[in-house]
Amino acid sequence: MLSRYVYGLQGGVVSRLVKPYGDTQNDGKVQLSFTLPVEWSEAADEAARQLASKMGFTDVQVADGRPMAPGFSFFVVYASTPQAVDLESISPSSARTHAMTMDEIDELVRERIGRKIRVAGACIGTDAHTVGIDAILNMKGYKGDYGLERYHMFETFNLGSQVSPEALVRYAKEHRIDALLASQVVTQKGSDIKNFTALGELLEAEGLRDRIVLICGGPRVTNRLAGELGFDAGFGRGTLPSEVASFIAVTLADRLRLAAAR
Repeated sequence: MLSRYVYGLQGGVVSRLVKPYGDTQNDGKVQLSFTLPVEWSEAADEAARQLASKMGFTDVQVADGRPMAPGFSFFVVYASTPQAVDLESISPSSARTHAMTMDEIDELVRERIGRKIRVAGACIGTDAHTVGIDAILNMKGYKGDYGLERYHMFETFNLGSQVSPEALVRYAKEHRIDALLASQVVTQKGSDIKNFTALGELLEAEGLRDRIVLICGGPRVTNRLAGELGFDAGFGRGTLPSEVASFIAVTLADRLRLAAAR
């Protein structure tokens, strides 16, 4: 939990510094957990404490240490950090810039695009977690915000789970898809990055990248990460279907306007 901010001067510029909050204001308290490849013992607890200290934390306490599996132990550590961050220096990018209702989005598509937008989405790689992609695409939607299937001006194709990047690109080419939504929850050993990267590269190789609005999503996806991977946008936790629909509609309409102006 972040504390209330404090103001200070850095080179004559007002800064807004925040530190973690635990027991008292600005105490820098944090809780972290990790696994060590050792059998649990009091010596393992001490190893966990020393490891946290070497990370730069102070007042380190091992709140819990226990066996996890043969040859592995799990630890929860409570400690303090002297570090703070300046909120005034942070300008996170966001794809959630167009707040429109379903009716407003449909009207925009009618007026500026003149046809239905064809959207396909899938959980890529070996990922079988469809909750996120279903929340965006399926008619029921999420938190009372209807999914893209309910929009009059969207034609939606939910390809489900465990779809390879190659299969998704092939589908996009065969069905003349306007926007692709690639979702991945599993991030072990960078599998999400590998699959997202492969998808972008395959679209480039097929000559489809410039005409497709490419979006990635998942609980650990950020718009900044998406940009670094060459995607048009990234949507993470708590994303509403209307936010994705708004981005697709506005982005596609802008591209068509620019293409017509050339």
